[in-house]
Amino acid sequence: MTNQQPKQTLERFNQLLMGAIDQELTPQEWNEFNQIVNSNRQLLKEWKHYKKLKEVARAMKFKSPPKEVWDNYWMNTYNKIERGIGWIIFSIGAIILITYGLFKAVESMIADPKLQGIIKIGIIAVLLGLVILLVSVIREKLFVRKSDPYKEVQR
Repeated sequence: MTNQQPKQTLERFNQLLMGAIDQELTPQEWNEFNQIVNSNRQLLKEWKHYKKLKEVARAMKFKSPPKEVWDNYWMNTYNKIERGIGWIIFSIGAIILITYGLFKAVESMIADPKLQGIIKIGIIAVLLGLVILLVSVIREKLFVRKSDPYKEVQR
């Protein structure tokens, strides 16, 4: 930018510039922005530079690492332990929160005198069945995981 521009014009240009780049200006702001840009070649050059920069940034993509990199990553013992510990801590926290929530729900349901006894029994049976199924699925997954002879084989 030049020092020859009035300070207010430059400040207003800078205020409108990011909105113009992100296509967030109102029609009145677009008119004002176009008047400012068209009245000064330096500001027009700067506007074109930012538009080009946005196009380049939009076209950029992260290059995915090759499959071999991920295979080597997961062969590292530290990475396996780190992920396993994270899942264990997450699971313990989820179990605590879910158990507490279910306990409070059942507690308030039992204390509610308006709810019929058969409804209470039905809700408790559903929750108990859900817990038993959850434990069964977890046990099955752990058993299969430990005894799967092909777990290191990749398709």
